[in-house]
Amino acid sequence: MAGAGPPIPRGALVAVLYFPAETAHPNPMPLTPTVALARELIRRESITPADAGCQALLRARLEALGFVCEEMHFENVSNLWARRAEARPLVVFAGHTDVVPTGPREKWRFAPFAGEIAGGMLHGRGAADMKGGIACFVTACERFTARCPEHRGAIGLLITSDEEGVARWGTREVMNALEARGERIDMCVVGEPSSAAALGDTIKVGRRGTLGATLRVNGKQGHIAYPGDNPIHRAVRILAELAGIEWDRGNDNFPPTSFQVSNIRAGTGATNVIPGHAEVEFNLRYSPEITGQAIRARVERVLANHEADYAIEWDAGGLPFETVRGELVEVAADCIEAVTGRRPAKSTAGGTSDGRFIAAAGAQVVEVGPVNATIHQIDECVSTADLDDLSVIYEKILERLLT
Repeated sequence: MAGAGPPIPRGALVAVLYFPAETAHPNPMPLTPTVALARELIRRESITPADAGCQALLRARLEALGFVCEEMHFENVSNLWARRAEARPLVVFAGHTDVVPTGPREKWRFAPFAGEIAGGMLHGRGAADMKGGIACFVTACERFTARCPEHRGAIGLLITSDEEGVARWGTREVMNALEARGERIDMCVVGEPSSAAALGDTIKVGRRGTLGATLRVNGKQGHIAYPGDNPIHRAVRILAELAGIEWDRGNDNFPPTSFQVSNIRAGTGATNVIPGHAEVEFNLRYSPEITGQAIRARVERVLANHEADYAIEWDAGGLPFETVRGELVEVAADCIEAVTGRRPAKSTAGGTSDGRFIAAAGAQVVEVGPVNATIHQIDECVSTADLDDLSVIYEKILERLLT
């Protein structure tokens, strides 16, 4: 055959190059600043509440832009408060450097803290939740301050390492410290992964409140052949009534309050013994149409009506919040539409976020972030193109609000 070259001698060793179809490899094109920073952050193994040096990296980038950076340590939690200028309005980006545990690492396609790029996706724990969003904050600020060094108002970043954990010594304590010295946030963009199927298809304009409880119903231990005061039976009747209550009907932005049982524990390990007590854990995700205080009062009325001998411990995880007034929501929606061509739906679904602590101080809060399809999962990943677009969205928000 023409062009085939000389024949290979019989018995010669031949090297065959094999490239697996799904193997990550160095990107042939230079990484954008946003993707490069996101990868650097992913490579720091910051399982909650560890920060693993992420905030030091961010601080160096921000101080180069003229931000005054302050480390705020509470208990074992690292927090970073960075502010550029002292004027109003104060527009803040908020996020967290801590991530959830990886789960079985051998099940990941790529090592969870390697920050590999394959098929246009950046892989790793925290890629979407939410180191990608933090990288977008920083590069948006870099471009905006280069173009508008004398912008009006002020820019802030509030970064914690205690969002995925107990959320006790992170954003909540930073907000307490800021309030104590008279610093007030006017508007805040939280970089949580708010998008559902495509970047910018959804933004969060609020979140439900969360109220949990551990209920212990006491009875009398005894032989199962001689039924007495069985606490399991009493607990089940109580739960049935609580599950049937219409707590509220929600509103235009919030679904009705939801009551859910998460655990029931009882028994001695023997099948012929009535236990002395039953323990139940339940949670209510509630809308602004009802208060935590009203929920507690209703639950305790039910317990009294069942003449239960009980003890209950409440855990108020967060108040509901909703941004229904002010310009931030519409500005964010306009900027998303300008970049992606789609107008985002407004949602309050999902769990809680640190936005609840910021909104409680009177700030307008909106969550704008990448697609959440893989968050907390094995093989978490985010589109590199989406990160670059999200950075532009954040830059446009700053431009609209501060120029």
